[in-house]
This record gives sequence, C-alpha cells and structure tokens, in this order.
Amino acid sequence: MITQDSIEALKARLDIVDVIGSYLELKKSGANFKAPCPFHGEKTASFTVSPSKQIYHCFGCGAGGDSIKFIMEYEKLTYPEALEKLASAHNFSLSYSEAKKIKPHSNIMEQVNSYYQSLLGSNKSAMIYLKERGVYESSIEKFGVGYAPDSAATTNYIRSQFLNLNDAVELGVVGYDGGKYYARFIERITFPIYSANGAIVGFGGRTISGHQAKYINSPETPFFNKSRLLYAYNLAKQTIYKLKEIIITEGYLDVIMLHQAGFSNAVATLGTALTPEHLPLLRKGEPKVIMAYDGDKAGRAAAFKASKLLSVSGFSGGVVLFRDGKDPADMVNDSAIEELAEMFRTPKPFIEFVLDEILALYDLRDPKAKEACMQEGVAYLKLLSPLLQEEYKIYLASRLGGLGVSPSLLKIGNNISTNIKTSVIDNSRHRDMWELTLIKTVIEHPEYVDQILDVLDPSLLQFHSREFALALKAKYDDPSLMAIAIDEKIVSLADEAALKAELLTFLIKHYEREYKRINVQKDISFEQKAFLIRKYRGVISQLKRGELVAFRHY
Repeated sequence: MITQDSIEALKARLDIVDVIGSYLELKKSGANFKAPCPFHGEKTASFTVSPSKQIYHCFGCGAGGDSIKFIMEYEKLTYPEALEKLASAHNFSLSYSEAKKIKPHSNIMEQVNSYYQSLLGSNKSAMIYLKERGVYESSIEKFGVGYAPDSAATTNYIRSQFLNLNDAVELGVVGYDGGKYYARFIERITFPIYSANGAIVGFGGRTISGHQAKYINSPETPFFNKSRLLYAYNLAKQTIYKLKEIIITEGYLDVIMLHQAGFSNAVATLGTALTPEHLPLLRKGEPKVIMAYDGDKAGRAAAFKASKLLSVSGFSGGVVLFRDGKDPADMVNDSAIEELAEMFRTPKPFIEFVLDEILALYDLRDPKAKEACMQEGVAYLKLLSPLLQEEYKIYLASRLGGLGVSPSLLKIGNNISTNIKTSVIDNSRHRDMWELTLIKTVIEHPEYVDQILDVLDPSLLQFHSREFALALKAKYDDPSLMAIAIDEKIVSLADEAALKAELLTFLIKHYEREYKRINVQKDISFEQKAFLIRKYRGVISQLKRGELVAFRHY
C-alpha cells in the first residue's frame, strides 16, 4: 500500500489547474477556470476549476473532486493507479508500506522500448512483414512497435545506459541463468504492453526469423499479469467509454489494423483466454462486449468459454467468428471495412452462442444424447437471472422442439439436481451490501479475521453466511467468492477504523432488535427475561460508547 504521508506529499505538489489543463483547454473566468465538462455532453462551459480550493465542480452534472479524483474519473483508474500516474508525471517517488523493489513506471521499460523502436526502421525483414500486413507508419508510431535484436545487443544497451540489469530481470526484459544475463526478446517485432495507468509493464514479440514460438509475451512479474491486462486498452479506453462498446480480439496486429480502420475501441487478450480477472477492467464504462475470434476449433472453444463467463457475469454483447482462415487484420488489409462494421453491429448474443455450441456437441437423433444436451443447457441457464432463464428456456426448447422437446420439460427450479447452482451468488437472492462488503473486506484483508470473529458470530449474517464461511476459510478460488472479489459495486472497508465503525453500527442494530424481541417474548420466565434485558442494555450501552466487546461476553 502507498503510505498516507507519501500521498499527502504528492497532493502538496499537485496544482489542479496544471493537472486538468493537460487534458482540457481551460479558460480564465474571474478567480477560476472553466471548460466544457468532459463527463457529460454540453455546449456551455459549466465545468469550473478553483485554483484556490484545488477542486473542480461541474454545475451541470455534479461531478467534482480534487486532482486525484479527476484522473480517476477521466482515465477510469483506481485510486492507487491514479496516484502512480500522477507521481510518474510529476517525477515524484511514492513510498509503500510493503517494500516494492521496482515501481511499474521504472524508466527501464521506457528506455528499452525506445531502443527497440529506434532499430525497427533499419531492419528490412521486419519492415517488409509489417508492410505486407498493411500496417501504416503512423500506426507503428502510435503503438510504439519496435524490433528486438540479438540478446547481446539488448543487454549491452542496458549496461551502456547504466541501468540495473537485476531490475531488468525483475521487469521481465532480461532473464538470468547459469550466471549469465540474456534478453527475453530476440529477433522479434515488439509490441509494448501498458497498464491502465499508462506505464509499460511488458512486451509481446512476433518472430521474423523462424523461432519455434511465433508469438511470446513477457513472463509474469509483479506488474505484468496477462490475465488482468488487455493490449492497447490505454489507447482504446476513451473510445470505449464514448461508444459504450469494446471489441476483444486475439492478436496484436488485429488490434493495430482495426484501429487503423477506425475501430479504435479494439483491444486484445495477451495469448490467454478471457478470465474472471479481466472483468473489473471490462466493467469500466459498462460497455457492450464483442468477442472477435477466429472461427477454427481453438477460436470457437475460447469464444464459448468467454461467452459463458461474460453472460453469467451480466455483460451484454456477443460473438463474431471469422471464417476461411481470415482474421480482422486480413479483412482490413483487404479493404473489407464495411463487412467488418456489419459483423460488429450484428454479433451473435452470448447466451444464444453458448446454447448453440452446447447443441452442436450432441447427436440429437439419439434420445440419450438429447437428454444429456438438455441437462447441460439447463445447467447453464440456471446460472442466469430468472428472467433470462425463462426467455432462453424457450429458445433452447425451440432448438430441440422439432425433435419432440417441449419447454415444459426444461425444469429450471430447485428440483433439478446440480452443483452449479452453488458456484455463483444466486441472482434471485437478496444481495445484502453490508454483508457483501464485510466478506470482500475479509477477502482483501485476511488480517482482520480474528478481530471480526471476536465480536461477530457468523450466524448473525442473514443472507450470505455461506460466502462468509468460505472467506473465513480462505477458499478464495470458490466461484462465489470470485464473483464478490471482482464486483466493483462491492467496496471493501478501507482500514481498521472503518471496519470498527461498521461493526459497531451493525451490532447496535442487531442487539436493539434482540432487545425488542425479548421484551415482547412470552414463552420465557420473568427472571430470564429481566436478565436478558439487562444484558442487552449493557451490551448496547458499551457499543454506543465505541467499545467492541468480545462476542463470548455478550
């Protein structure tokens, strides 16, 4: 975590006019500055920046805050990401409560990328390949495409710039084995990969000299987790927020060529399938998601897995599959722009795609296979909301209907036995945000578990006791906990003080309810009732004084 002292020191260095002025054209208006609001469409300038108060406020939509809040909202960054972006821009070193050997904005990555870029133009094979694929020079510059030479050239460059080779190893640019340093990327076209806050955290590389692996990525590092990153998201995010749509492809060149053709909301996964860890990034701006994958067996399998994940997680959108060995880059190079646009306008919805793929797995002329198909389809539908279950139960039955299957046979109630129903939070069940906040706090801050259990018995949770029990046992790979962990609407408590305040509020309400219940209860003796009333009065009094009494003393 970034230390509070470090945050305050950074804030003292920031000037809100400079920060916002690097994004918007501010015009002086008395003691303040004004501009059209970037957070809602308007013609008159109602967005006001106050240099004296170091805040901004829009009188049209109500947006407001300080420099950090502006960066968070404009760039769609988390609080720590916004701090690190501002620190990097103002040459300020943040301090961390947990030691970090290297910060993600280390200039090693930027310098190595600049070196790779400087070599690209002089490599004939690399330039011929890019030209044949239809990549413009403007796109090469926009995406920072470069060329990695032989291993010795890269390590010698790092030494010549007096950069730390051990830091380069930690960042995944260089490897170390048998007492020798070696470059991770050798004779490859390079594609820098950025984090959400605009720092280079890794590279992708495409061979042009016959290496066995056509594409490789940087190894996993503290800053490069390919299951959380999307290639070119830093360039696409403003269009994504504006259009409320994101196109996810499988390759770097697909993204570059789509941007070149005007589809600047395109990104790519980094040689991996879409994972639950990608979902927080995809939720930013609440866009419609279009999966643009190859139509071969591997592409269909990846699209099927992604569609299940996205549909169960509540995303809208659909799948576009490319035929005849073509990919988006090929179609742009062939000038099939209108055809591409039409494909993106009419993707197959996720749920229909999943059900159609399930149906394609079975020989529906065989009654046993038909039954197995129906069970698999119903098991999937049970992961969706009740409304979607009913709608798509009819769709599934209609696909099987010609073979003698009636919608009435597709029972999606609790009488169907399946373990899947416990794998995610039931959408039809009440979601108690206080309980979910407590559970997410346990997930993100396991050090608070003993403190919580001292004062709160798990049985007091009315709606999410199962998830709470799993969190207490650190079963973080359980799908229901994963769903809570990736849900950005659920925010964990920031610190121990916030946790204590929430526990006090919850326990006061709980014991006030218990006090009222005992007061009217008629099936206990007068002495027992008097004892319990005194007990609850004492507990409530202590809690209102801010004392968290151990649960066993209640």
